[in-house]
Amino acid sequence: MPGRHTGDSKRYDQRGWQQVGNYTVVALPGDGIGPEITDVALKVLDRVVELVPGLDVTVDSHDAGAERWRSTGVAMPDETFDACESADAILMGAIGLPDARHPDGREVNGDVIFRLRFALDLFAGIRPVRSLPGVADTLAGGKPIDYVVVRENVEGLYASRTGGTNVRGEVATDTIVITANGTRKVSEIAFGLATKRGGRPLDGRKMVTCVDKANVLSSYAFFRSVFDQVADEHTDIERDHVYVDAMTAFQVQRPDHYDVVVAENMFGDIISDLAAATVGGLGLAASADVGYDHGMFQPAHGSAPDIAGRDLANPTAMVLSTAMLLDWLGERHDDKAALEAAAKIDAATLKVLAEGTTVTADLGGSASCTAMGDAIVAALDGQA
Repeated sequence: MPGRHTGDSKRYDQRGWQQVGNYTVVALPGDGIGPEITDVALKVLDRVVELVPGLDVTVDSHDAGAERWRSTGVAMPDETFDACESADAILMGAIGLPDARHPDGREVNGDVIFRLRFALDLFAGIRPVRSLPGVADTLAGGKPIDYVVVRENVEGLYASRTGGTNVRGEVATDTIVITANGTRKVSEIAFGLATKRGGRPLDGRKMVTCVDKANVLSSYAFFRSVFDQVADEHTDIERDHVYVDAMTAFQVQRPDHYDVVVAENMFGDIISDLAAATVGGLGLAASADVGYDHGMFQPAHGSAPDIAGRDLANPTAMVLSTAMLLDWLGERHDDKAALEAAAKIDAATLKVLAEGTTVTADLGGSASCTAMGDAIVAALDGQA
């Protein structure tokens, strides 16, 4: 396809990485609306690669997900995992279907998403939330929203996803796992993000908020204590502590008080979805699952099988996730071309949202998924 570099030669920088500007991205379109929004994202990616000199991206698409599991019994074959492990980044559409489940009731999507998160140590789930132009305020009062939820991704309660017990259908247990190393790593990511941001909307103060239940459970008290150790090393960034139940209220009542928020796996999952709802819904929610060596980028929403195949899906979250992918590559490799491409996609998407004439039904418009994608591509072309 246009804009995708397919040459055989590979060049490497002094760190042993593939040369800046020349990347391989594995695409996992997945299930439901996944293929539709992935098609849009790849069109946007193709176009921005054509527009930004010095940027080459090879896209390697693989079949993984619930539909594949239904037909073959395997949601993600080893060769697909190997391709993901070798790629510079992973772009995922939407994996899973509500009725595709293992005998114990777990959805098949975990065979893909959790395998990649745990095996590639994608320990930080980064989910930005911000007020968007042209999108009606969900909250009364209209306070500005611009913060990032950083979710610990490979520990917490979800570490027990295949290790819990169910005794005769009478007693079921899962065990929460909190380690000092895992908590330190995700806290360091949170403070690193706060260093680069402009602070919370309320007053510009740079702050990292730890969300936990330290008043009740020793595991969360331990999470908080490790967070505080990391905070002690970042004296230029303020720290804050909020219990998770209070946090859900504060996200609605005073969202402008937050800059970067860090939480255990399950709590991070819950509050990041609530955060998305406060700015217009999951259709707008981009996300990144990153570690020291690998990165996976996907919309925070699910596969929406009820509208699959009808060209109705909102592609915004998928397109903004693609921008996050390029931004991550740019930061990782000190690549100005990738950073420029990320900024261009972000600006083009915000322009389409602000104009409001070519947006999908969930945003009050009547455009198809494809038409909204085409509008974003046109906005890219229209940038000076």
